[in-house]
Amino acid sequence: MTDIAPAATETAALAAIEPLEDTLKQPAVAGGPGALPPAALDARDVSAWFGGHQVLDRVTLAMPAGRVTALIGPSGCGKSTFLRTLNRMHELIPAAALAGEVLLDGEDIYGAGRRLTDARRQIGMVFQKPNPFPAMSIYDNVVAGLRLTGVRTPRRTKDDLVEESLTRAGLWKEVSSRLRQPGGALSGGQQQRLCIARALAVRPRVLLMDEPCSALDPTSTRRVEETIHELASEVTVVIVTHNMQQAARVSQQCAFFLAEQGAPGGIVEHGPTEAVFGSPQDERTADYVAGRFG
Repeated sequence: MTDIAPAATETAALAAIEPLEDTLKQPAVAGGPGALPPAALDARDVSAWFGGHQVLDRVTLAMPAGRVTALIGPSGCGKSTFLRTLNRMHELIPAAALAGEVLLDGEDIYGAGRRLTDARRQIGMVFQKPNPFPAMSIYDNVVAGLRLTGVRTPRRTKDDLVEESLTRAGLWKEVSSRLRQPGGALSGGQQQRLCIARALAVRPRVLLMDEPCSALDPTSTRRVEETIHELASEVTVVIVTHNMQQAARVSQQCAFFLAEQGAPGGIVEHGPTEAVFGSPQDERTADYVAGRFG
């Protein structure tokens, strides 16, 4: 079993939003004193297909509010596909299909009458490959998420929001003197942190991160991990990572995915990170976290 290529999903996601770049309207700040608390996510019997190819089979996982959940496992076991089902990104892929429920504080985000923009506003996404709008300034990249999700607020609050979001992403000190320069001119690590700032500007209740540090240098990786730690009490984080040390450092809960002998991917074991790494109940989990395969 093979998971769909990350580049394909990111291209589809960008194709859905890039045509809006030249027509974005005045954004507004969400959150502030009235910001909603982090939300719990519950996936129940989630199965996923691409055409006739099933990549996930009845995955059930509770992701507690205000905690960091790490999804680990070898390449091709469906981790990234599962992550994309959590904010309806999966449905952007041609011939994609889904069964099951994804509950945000008890409400199914796929339920009848639920708007796609509401799910995307409450459940943000950071991709493996940095994807800032290259022609937009650093400043405008940060507020772009607000524009795309239709959140509005007085103009005077934007400056504070940009500084706050870039600070939380560990980027403010590096770019504060050049906010009007193109976001595409930043280094790869800086671009990824800019994308994190853009996601945070919407003040999501959940933040999904698909291998956000896989292409970053050690310094940028450390800053992203520091950001995750700082966000833990403010937003629910679900992160896909192949770095076992990173999973152990940043998460409180861990889920080990595996696909064996051509079968769809599923969860072998999940629980507190210390237990999954320190005293796994399944031999396959023990072998994976010890580096004996994957």
